[in-house]
Amino acid sequence: QVELVESGGGLVQAGGSLRLSCAASGRTFSRYVMGWFRQAPGKEREFVAAIRWSAGNTYYADSVKGRFTISRDNTKNTVYLKMNSLKPEDTALYYCAADPDGTYSYTIRNRYDYWGQGTQVTVSS
Repeated sequence: QVELVESGGGLVQAGGSLRLSCAASGRTFSRYVMGWFRQAPGKEREFVAAIRWSAGNTYYADSVKGRFTISRDNTKNTVYLKMNSLKPEDTALYYCAADPDGTYSYTIRNRYDYWGQGTQVTVSS
């Protein structure tokens, strides 16, 4: 059973930074794609970033490109999302997700079989 546990959310002023962590357990993740999604109140859950665990290829939503960086630490089975230059519109519940098939449809949430419980990010203006 795959378990994903997010941490690192909080309240930050606009222009500030946060680093989210997603600790993964229960499988060997070398063939997985790991993703970050976010959901603001009243909005659909949207893709933020993804990383191909073995090769390290990264993918980003246009809205965060240049500000957010996704990475992974193989020794800790942990995926990170470093968020810089945060804006009030980045306020959302952020979820970590795992796609065991390693597909290239990384923006599509239905491709991900496993989800964490979410961590709240609030950016004040």
